[in-house]
Amino acid sequence: MAFEDIDNLPINWAEHEDIAMKLYERFGDDFGQDKIYRIRFTSLLEWILEIPNFEGTKEGSSENHLELIQAAWVYEWRDNQ
Repeated sequence: MAFEDIDNLPINWAEHEDIAMKLYERFGDDFGQDKIYRIRFTSLLEWILEIPNFEGTKEGSSENHLELIQAAWVYEWRDNQ
């Protein structure tokens, strides 16, 4: 598999870090730690479902998944500061 093909692999709910990276790629520094933790889950869910190659469904989401994704997004943001 070529390196660039990694971006085309399917993403599912359990891949919190991959989802967080995609959210950071999309929003960059528009959302810092405090703003990330204040995002409504309805907005977060919508943004996740818009990620290219995301194969999860709205029905497959859970509060636990969204909390873990939020935390992973904060770590991704911190790593890029």
